[in-house]
Amino acid sequence: MTFAPGKFAAGIALALGIGSMAAADTLTIYSGRGEALVAPLIAQFEAETGIKTDVRYGSTSEMAALLQEEGANSPADLFWAQDAGALGALAPVFAELAAGENEKVLEVFRDPSNKWVATSGRTRVLVYSTERVEPGALPAKITDLTDAKYKGRVAWAPTNGSFQAFVTAFRLTHGDEATKAWLEGMIANDTKVYKNNGTQIEAIAAGEVDYGLVNNYYLGRYTAKDDAFPVDQAHFEAGDIGNLVLVAGAGIVGTSANKENAQKFIDYLLSPAAQQFITLQGNEYPVVTGVIPHATLESLEAVQAISPKVDVNQIGDLEGTLALLREVGLL
Repeated sequence: MTFAPGKFAAGIALALGIGSMAAADTLTIYSGRGEALVAPLIAQFEAETGIKTDVRYGSTSEMAALLQEEGANSPADLFWAQDAGALGALAPVFAELAAGENEKVLEVFRDPSNKWVATSGRTRVLVYSTERVEPGALPAKITDLTDAKYKGRVAWAPTNGSFQAFVTAFRLTHGDEATKAWLEGMIANDTKVYKNNGTQIEAIAAGEVDYGLVNNYYLGRYTAKDDAFPVDQAHFEAGDIGNLVLVAGAGIVGTSANKENAQKFIDYLLSPAAQQFITLQGNEYPVVTGVIPHATLESLEAVQAISPKVDVNQIGDLEGTLALLREVGLL
């Protein structure tokens, strides 16, 4: 990957001693969030504050690895990540946020170390066919999916980052042996492999499978276009690891010389306007109160009641999860 032309030009200007003040005022963001969703928010931030941004997009894992590789020489001022596992793993790289920063967000989304702050939330859900599955016949627990009655009827996406974060949380909560046993049970039950969340939902609609394991916000993209789309979604029983809450969030890079503007960007992301945009356009959960809920999402109160108790900072052991997925033959 290469830096955007604007960043390259700014670097030349600095080297020549030209426009150093303007370059210092530019906020460099490493974004693991997709450009299609967040670029309008960043543009609005620029319009409202007058602060210029230079955004480098990539997957969360790519950006996290780049930050670690660059170390103290990183030009990044802020990292906006897709999942908390990466944020937790990068906690040593981040500056501590202002006291009380995490008190601004709902408890289920908080980082106890106050090194990063959640900007939106989503949950893992079970999607299912409304044509072939009765809502009253849904499994109570995600571990129930290894039962013979689900044989060949379930989809998953082992290469998907959110699925891997879920497996990491499963390991943290139930241990490696139990996680391995569940994975092997699912494989033995002929669980069908798809490349991502969306293809699972499409496979259900096409009649290839009856169930899938995805993030909550994907289904809304289909139902928004077709009210009769033949897929619905549900959570497992309260406290089940299948209801894992995942968060996107942002941290300020400790070596940044532009922490003040980075803090302004975080403040903007937690503002009612930005939270409303993320909720309505991204089908994600707001992390603050006072935001009009998305019509297709369960209430925040319900999410907090059913979510498993997992410290999101502790689901950063991606390497251990990848090793386990390789061991059972899923990667």
